[in-house]
Amino acid sequence: QVHLVESGGGLVQPGGSLRLSCAASGSVDRINTMGWYRQAPGKQRELVAGITVAGSTAYADSVKGRFTISRDNAKNTLYLQMSSLKPEDTAVYYCHLGQPGDDYWGQGTQVTVSS
Repeated sequence: QVHLVESGGGLVQPGGSLRLSCAASGSVDRINTMGWYRQAPGKQRELVAGITVAGSTAYADSVKGRFTISRDNAKNTLYLQMSSLKPEDTAVYYCHLGQPGDDYWGQGTQVTVSS
């Protein structure tokens, strides 16, 4: 079993920045992919960015050039640096970990971009 805990969400003005963190604990396999998803009210959950244990990354077109995903494998921690935030980035952001045979989700952290 793996437990994921997100932190770092909050209220920020348009154009501002936030950094999300996700700490993984428990039976974390050394071969895994981690990622950030988000879900806005009335919309489906969507992938924001993903990263393999080797450091290969992928981003949604809507966040390319503004968000950066990274991870610290020694600490089993995932990060999402968000810059130039827009009101449309407002959503609950979820941490995800996928490893052979299992998928895990965090409880989510709210990000609100508003003036």
